[in-house]
Amino acid sequence: MARPKQARSRAADPHRRREAKKYSNPIPSREFILETLTEAGVPLTFSEIAATFDIRDEGELVALQRRLGAMVRDGQLVPNRRDAYCLVNKQDLIAGRVIGHPDGFGFVKPDDGGDDVYLYPRQMRGLFHNDRVVVRIIGQDRRGRLEGSVVEVLERNTHTVVGRFYQESGIGFVVPDNKRLTHHIIVPSDRSAGAGQDQIVVAGITDQPTKRTQPIGKILEVVGDHMAPGMETDIAIRTHELPVQWPAAVEAEIAALETEVPAATKDGRVDLRRLPLVTIDGVDARDFDDAVYCEPKPKGWKLLVCIADVSSYVEPGTALDAEARERGNSVYFPGRVIPMLPEVLSNGLCSLNPDVDRLCMACELYVNRAGQITRSRFFAAVMRSHARFTYDQVADLLGDGDPQLRRRCSELLPHLHALYALYQALHGARTGRGAIDFDTTETSFELDEQGRVLAIRPLVRNLAHRIIEECMLAANVAAARLFQRQRMPALYRIHETPKEEKLSDLRGFLAELSLRLPGGERPTAKDYAALLDSVRTRPDRRLIQTVLLRSMQQAMYSSENAGHFGLAYPAYTHFTSPIRRYPDLIVHRAIKHVLAGGAVADFDYAKPDLRRIGEYCSGTERRADEATRDVESWLKCEYMEDKIGAEFEGTITSVNSFGIFVELDRIHVDGLVHITALDNDFYHFDPVGHRLTGKRTGTVHRLGDRLRVRLAAVNLDERKIDFVLAPRGQSGRKKRKHKV
Repeated sequence: MARPKQARSRAADPHRRREAKKYSNPIPSREFILETLTEAGVPLTFSEIAATFDIRDEGELVALQRRLGAMVRDGQLVPNRRDAYCLVNKQDLIAGRVIGHPDGFGFVKPDDGGDDVYLYPRQMRGLFHNDRVVVRIIGQDRRGRLEGSVVEVLERNTHTVVGRFYQESGIGFVVPDNKRLTHHIIVPSDRSAGAGQDQIVVAGITDQPTKRTQPIGKILEVVGDHMAPGMETDIAIRTHELPVQWPAAVEAEIAALETEVPAATKDGRVDLRRLPLVTIDGVDARDFDDAVYCEPKPKGWKLLVCIADVSSYVEPGTALDAEARERGNSVYFPGRVIPMLPEVLSNGLCSLNPDVDRLCMACELYVNRAGQITRSRFFAAVMRSHARFTYDQVADLLGDGDPQLRRRCSELLPHLHALYALYQALHGARTGRGAIDFDTTETSFELDEQGRVLAIRPLVRNLAHRIIEECMLAANVAAARLFQRQRMPALYRIHETPKEEKLSDLRGFLAELSLRLPGGERPTAKDYAALLDSVRTRPDRRLIQTVLLRSMQQAMYSSENAGHFGLAYPAYTHFTSPIRRYPDLIVHRAIKHVLAGGAVADFDYAKPDLRRIGEYCSGTERRADEATRDVESWLKCEYMEDKIGAEFEGTITSVNSFGIFVELDRIHVDGLVHITALDNDFYHFDPVGHRLTGKRTGTVHRLGDRLRVRLAAVNLDERKIDFVLAPRGQSGRKKRKHKV
């Protein structure tokens, strides 16, 4: 039997104390198992691993089996053909999540970062989007991309599919609404649950796809007719498998919660109830998780950022914590919210409503006149919000707004003006360190009672938005600095530097405009900001900003601090929204552990635990973004359906080999002008220059160009809007212009 040179004593496990906090009779930690397999130098079977650690008790054997299974699911181990556990060699084998493409191919996004691995359509036949796999690198394609072959499916993550039900030649099947799922789900006739042609259904997967067979399923639910009001949100919830119902165990736990903060829980906390803390949020906000207070000091200001103490109500190991972790974050749809926490917490005990006592975690910061944080500390407190302000109200109070509002809030005005002065210093420091400030536009939907879109409006950020943003950034930075000082494992919010390939394309694009990105081979955020500032008065500034934005990577959660490129912070985390983001809850627990004098070894979460949570919550964040994008795309299509033939002004926001995407002014709806709908010409696509050039006419359509287009078609199923170029001149008839 292959074994290490000698049996391993479990007492030698460096993480035994941490495991003992979780289990009465702890088994070896993941780290110790990996170390043992590394020392063995060969794969070990379950029996060999158990013998190595001298595990004989039946309960411990079951626990070890579960731990090894979890390590396989997480891509740390992979079983071979004799059921021996192998270490995943990162040079030859890569564990990661599958990203499907509507055209049938896919990619594996490695768990540990690095370049995505390309999967040919034949590799994708046995997979769904979002499955977790181990792949073997088999080469590179002509574009230099790594190519992979699937070695093992670690985890199946598609168990239900939402789509349209069809019957053809006596065979039922479901076409998924999610275009990343390219398999049609076969539904036997006795499992159709009475679904009718063209209805929206939920199909449960009974047989996962293989390289030779399509997935098979059964109808679990008939959601309704295709065009029913509100159907877009119901589809998105089911398509992305967003948890909506609270498990019975969670309902049982929250049933014991009171509507007011129990007096006993206030003991031992700093009393901030007399301090005029206020909340500043959007007019539609229902949960208030942050409150602020500022007062001038001889050398600057003292800022208090108080955040709802969710960790006092959501404890590790509870059903409530498990459900919050499963959800990862709240999801905000137009007209509907899927909260991370039950309403009794999110809108009740953990919401900093005015004139009621609330538990909070306070971050106290001293900021000098240069906008630098000179001192900070965290502490548990009890507070009472003195006012609930909206962003518009604060903007009015700081300007020459409603005089009645100013009289009503006269006692709080000095504190708001102190906040504004602090903001100016913090914003000056932000500019000085070179944080990137992109000028982007978000939209909001005005819906009627049936959920139909009445209007689409741009969201305008005012001074109050920027004040609160700077306060939250300061608190988040202070939390990250605390973890750095204490060498405490934590979840960071990271934004890595742009990849070399993207930078190369960016430099090529800028060279055509006689521009240059400063910073040489490794530009910083300050270099990006300097370039943005230099082009602010140019007519093509939106084009340049768009290309700069697309050269950057996506922000995510990680147990490794890689800094935040866009904000120009060496360390950054999320502390300010534990009501709606699970990583913030983990950060609160880490802070409390530090305040209690806990050691790194005693913390409930080891670095591998934090890595998995970070990866998972980055995934739930993407899931929420995709779900809301699906709904917004549907609503925009629905809004445009009765405007066929209308003409609009817009801007080219994307250029591809198959056409150009145009975003309409004011309503920010975008659609495609297919290359066949352009002028009668053969067009050459230049990906670096982001343009299409007509070979015969020389006509150029480039990112950022202005266009007048006519709405040609709307496809709700595909969430697609098609435009054609509006005719030049009147052509003897009056053009129809639609007012929006």
